[in-house]
Amino acid sequence: MSSRDAIAVPHDDFQLLVSVLPEPLQAAVRELSPTEVLEVVMDLGRSPEARLTGRVVRLSETPVTRKDLEHVLGQVGSVGEDNRAGIERTLHRVSAIRNRQNKVVGLTLRVGRAIFGTIDMLKDLIGSGLNILLLGRPGVGKTTKLREVARVLADDLGKRVMVVDTSNEIGGDGDIPHPGIGGARRMQVSRPDRQHDVMIEAVENHMPEAIIVDEIGTSAEAAAARTIAERGVQLVATAHGNTLENLVLNPTLSDLVGGVHVVTLSDEEARRRRTQKTISERRAPPTFDVVVEMVNRDEVLVHRDTAQSVDRLLAGENVGGERRQLVEGQVEVKEEPEAVAPLPTRAAEAPRGLSRGSSREPAPGREPSRTAPPPRREPGLRQGTTRVYAHAASRDLLERVLRDLGADARVAGRLENADVVITLRSRANDPKLRKVSEKTGARVLAIKRNSSSEMRRVLRDIFLLAEGVDEEQIREAVLEAEHAIQRVLSESVAVPLAPRPPRLRKLQHRLVSRYHLETVSHGSEPQRHLTIYPLGAIVDMPRGRELDGDEEEGAEGLA
Repeated sequence: MSSRDAIAVPHDDFQLLVSVLPEPLQAAVRELSPTEVLEVVMDLGRSPEARLTGRVVRLSETPVTRKDLEHVLGQVGSVGEDNRAGIERTLHRVSAIRNRQNKVVGLTLRVGRAIFGTIDMLKDLIGSGLNILLLGRPGVGKTTKLREVARVLADDLGKRVMVVDTSNEIGGDGDIPHPGIGGARRMQVSRPDRQHDVMIEAVENHMPEAIIVDEIGTSAEAAAARTIAERGVQLVATAHGNTLENLVLNPTLSDLVGGVHVVTLSDEEARRRRTQKTISERRAPPTFDVVVEMVNRDEVLVHRDTAQSVDRLLAGENVGGERRQLVEGQVEVKEEPEAVAPLPTRAAEAPRGLSRGSSREPAPGREPSRTAPPPRREPGLRQGTTRVYAHAASRDLLERVLRDLGADARVAGRLENADVVITLRSRANDPKLRKVSEKTGARVLAIKRNSSSEMRRVLRDIFLLAEGVDEEQIREAVLEAEHAIQRVLSESVAVPLAPRPPRLRKLQHRLVSRYHLETVSHGSEPQRHLTIYPLGAIVDMPRGRELDGDEEEGAEGLA
């Protein structure tokens, strides 16, 4: 079943829109299929038209008069400063076109529908808690999907959801929200230029867990979106633009995906990168973790890691992504060229109380229990900007350390939204911290004292950073280890890695230890290299072998 054939909710009354038309037009529109009609257009002095999916139908040969326009305006709600009005308790929208004397000379009556099943292609992303931005041309169904997102978050996932409804297009006209948004609450906006104020007010006054916003289009709204994201509230929104590239090139909205600035490289760095000395780079972590380009109602292109996609775009590389299509009710996913495939879900950290050799894992093909804690998100593995929370530690200090390290991370405003928690060792057993981390899957890193050196030490390990080593070498070593891990997990074979210097072997050990696989170093310098073995494999240790200094930290002991 395609999204076009999805069943509209019973409250979606097409006849209410038809009833505001002049009598001759009502009969003409009723002859059309309600599921195909997108909008009715009435322009002064021209024949009225109905725009359907893929075609346009002329409703009458008689031109529209001022009396016809006044008839429609007299039966709908008041027209606001955004030249939009609605029909109470419906999702239909009436938009006006005015002349230079501010008189209405045209109307567009847009059919609004609340449809179940429109976000089947995105349901895994919606429940992830990540900030999601929808892009697409007008009429492609962004607002319809946004409305369904509000209902799923509120009703299916039980979250506190607030819809910031600037033109009443999401929740419908009138004071009572349309049932299409489910149990989500709705804040109306008195004027379009106040949308950013209402976005902040929603966070400060009503404690939502998720905020839904339609059409972010100004720098003030972009700044408000970043503020909301920094406070740990999930944000799902649409923005002006068809593709990620449109957004990056838009100086007003590029901050949503990290912004762009021009930097001048040294001669040595330019030669190493094989680029010009002056290049464009991403300025900051993106506000939105995931960007979804809506190709049409049944096809989307998902950029799971906005930061990585923007970096590739600015470097002139293929952006990649996941192309998802709804075919006969089933979601088909295809990787675009150059997209990085995610590591298997077994990459999650072992639950508390299980050793590295434990066999207590879900049976193949069986989904984990709904009551089980979610898998832990591993920082540093191209899975999006990592959110770090300072628990009983200095937030300002944490921000400085993250900035100095250059890690793709930002400080989370709430414990519940963190992927990683930095806390003092004396507070590591805090009952609230343990409860939240077990529920969300956040990694808890304990430091001895509240100092930048301690934070730097634990964060350098978690983000796979190696000081004094070229970034390109680090990237190459991590990528090699990731591909080897994938092969070991999927094929259950031992995979040797290329020879690396001690610091890079240490970094590879750190990465492999997260997947609870066996690791052994073989050979002598400079040909010493790491071999990764499946969990529980009988490892033939070299005689007289001792752990390298680089292995002690990452291997966790190979007894």
